[in-house]
Amino acid sequence: MNTLSNAMPDSPLESRGIASSAVSATRPLYWSIRRELWENRFIYIAPLAVASVVLFAFSVSAILGIWESALRIGLAHGAETIVMPYDMAAGLMMLTSILVSVFYCLDALHGERRDRSILFWKSLPVSDLTTVLAKASIPLVVLPLLVCVIIVAVQWIMLLVSSAVLLVQGQSVAAFWTKLSFFRMSLLTAYHLLTAHALWPFPVYCWLLLVSGWARRATFLWAVLPLIAIAGVEQIVFHTWHFAQLVGSRLIGDTQTPGYMYPTGPMTHITPGIFLTSPGLWIGFAIAAAFLAAAVRLRRYQGPI
Repeated sequence: MNTLSNAMPDSPLESRGIASSAVSATRPLYWSIRRELWENRFIYIAPLAVASVVLFAFSVSAILGIWESALRIGLAHGAETIVMPYDMAAGLMMLTSILVSVFYCLDALHGERRDRSILFWKSLPVSDLTTVLAKASIPLVVLPLLVCVIIVAVQWIMLLVSSAVLLVQGQSVAAFWTKLSFFRMSLLTAYHLLTAHALWPFPVYCWLLLVSGWARRATFLWAVLPLIAIAGVEQIVFHTWHFAQLVGSRLIGDTQTPGYMYPTGPMTHITPGIFLTSPGLWIGFAIAAAFLAAAVRLRRYQGPI
């Protein structure tokens, strides 16, 4: 009987307790991320504003025939010309995501100390680790996913506008859709955002979070001046710019993969194996983890400014 009782599954109450504890463990992180989006509306307003400008400019150029003349050349010679405006639109929104991530990280921990709201947030049953991880998830997860959805929506509308203009001009819409694979373009956009604008520059964003939790004022200067000093010393001693190039390539997402400048171009390929086995990726993760640990410790002991 004892053996049978030991083999029986847990009671419904015990299973429910395990499930509720798992939910309660993730709930503070979820609501902390919701709080960041609620307090920093520019995270989604800026990409939406840029997307609106891109759609307006593309629609005007398509109606006036500025882009359609190049489109007819592309239909005759290849897909490179057709993909170009879609790459430009994606590039503008990716640049916007970089700027939003930089300014968000610089103010993430500094802002709550400046307006003294840190006293209220520390009174809640949310650990410093959860708070810092929620802030780090914005440039790592939330913003790339948001920008990816916006880019796909914008490119889909651009595709419909181009098809309508071609139809009015009496050209072949089927040939246009054959040259431009929307599914492949969306897949390449998601891959590029995940690798080049989320995982690769993550150490830079963690450094900005660390400075945001430490500096009392002028967070941008405190974040940039040490990097300039290191690059200056390297130039004086070794006459090289390796450190500056390293930081710059991390920030703009230059992973040294083929097709980096044209993320949705026909010559771009998805190579997750090469990216995930890159030593630079895992070294960057280790540095990012150290910066995050220091940021958690700083928030634990730092008070309002």
